[in-house]
Amino acid sequence: MIVAVAGLVSAVLVLFAHEYGYHRDELYFIAAGKRLDWAYVDQGPVTPLLARLMTELDADSLTLLRLPSALAAGLIVLITGLLAGELGAKRSAQVLAAVIAGVSVVVLFNGHLLSTTTFDLLCWTAATWLIVRAVLRDERLWLAVGLVVGLGLLNKPLPALLAVAVLVSLLAAGPRHVLRSPYPWLGAMIAVVLFAPFILWQAAHGWPHLEVSAAIARGESASSEPWWAVVPFQLLLVSPVLAPVWIAGLVRLFRDAELRFLAVTWVLLAVVFMATGGKPYYLAGMLPLLVAAGCVPIPRWLRGRPPLLRKAALGLALAASIVIDPVIALPVLPVRDIDLVVAMNEDVGETVGWPELVSTVAHAHQDGAVIFTRNYGEAGAIDRFGPAYGLPQAYSGHNAYWHWGPPPDLASRVVVVGIPAERASRFFVGCTTAATIGNDAGVDNEENGAPVLFCAGPSRPWSQMWPELRRMG
Repeated sequence: MIVAVAGLVSAVLVLFAHEYGYHRDELYFIAAGKRLDWAYVDQGPVTPLLARLMTELDADSLTLLRLPSALAAGLIVLITGLLAGELGAKRSAQVLAAVIAGVSVVVLFNGHLLSTTTFDLLCWTAATWLIVRAVLRDERLWLAVGLVVGLGLLNKPLPALLAVAVLVSLLAAGPRHVLRSPYPWLGAMIAVVLFAPFILWQAAHGWPHLEVSAAIARGESASSEPWWAVVPFQLLLVSPVLAPVWIAGLVRLFRDAELRFLAVTWVLLAVVFMATGGKPYYLAGMLPLLVAAGCVPIPRWLRGRPPLLRKAALGLALAASIVIDPVIALPVLPVRDIDLVVAMNEDVGETVGWPELVSTVAHAHQDGAVIFTRNYGEAGAIDRFGPAYGLPQAYSGHNAYWHWGPPPDLASRVVVVGIPAERASRFFVGCTTAATIGNDAGVDNEENGAPVLFCAGPSRPWSQMWPELRRMG
């Protein structure tokens, strides 16, 4: 039954995959996929590689681009059900765990987009499932944990924090005998070997990922939130009305002597992300485990007094989540009616307006002019849609686009996208406002209302200005 739930979730995600448009990050991954490397300033090679593979099959299919994420979401749902079984759940509780995972905002939204977060969530879910099995059943499974964590590290470095937190929690809360086995350490060696290409690339390029992390901690990323939002944000990621389930799971793990270390792991990670300014969704990888743990006692709870009221409460919570969560996470509404959704989930707004942006830039562009953008989403959009207008590749100082280099020093005229005139005047001369970016649906996203400037040229050679144009986050 949990296989059917997982398949249904993947099928729904495929059904809606073509709606609205590209997210800014997807445009960035497509651009990165054309420049494959062992690492990038802000991520590993996994997601750009998937973008490359999907666009090689069909460069114009959003559904195909997002297919890996839809399948990953189905796997997350399946493993959540399996986790519940490992923790002692009966069949009905396993199905309930899979359903709750499947209707959660975090799984639906990340299953809809090609995103590093999608595969990070899958990595954490699979790793925690294998950790539970390694502790309760077969210590040799620590080798599989190392393999999963190592592959996850090639997507983004966050699984390293999970591994360290698990180690510290085992030392603090036990069972410490686990660490006397060679298998956890052999698993760690596997993870380190797989992670080595990323580390070597970062070392060779001056550790730019640390700079990106510092910028996020300072709140300079579009998705940064205050430190205190880390824990409250978890209440929204599953579903507010189903939050008691994963909270009960956390309590249950604290009461289990063999698995208490996993509850301590959650607390440690929450503290680390609050202390370092991490994004609230960094902790989301622990939620499938907590949901699974929280579902184990639910059949017994439903038999308590008054049983009808308890069943009605759970049924209403599930029904509300099934109705509301897809509206927040998926493109189920007409694009002109998503203002309220965008207010709750800004990322939905980032899937609207990219073709209009490129059309606006094309009308402002003149032959021989360089295009310089404020962020990687704008640059990625121009690289994706610009060839149809005869536009050249875009340049940007944002993240990996900066690493890919500046325009030639001989390049003169510049179309500057998204940067206010007062800031642009520090680097460019003779600037006039050529257009203002908008979108046909009137969605108020980050690009809506931003200027497009036409400038006579850079104030200095591009190679001299390039270090000052660098922006990480």
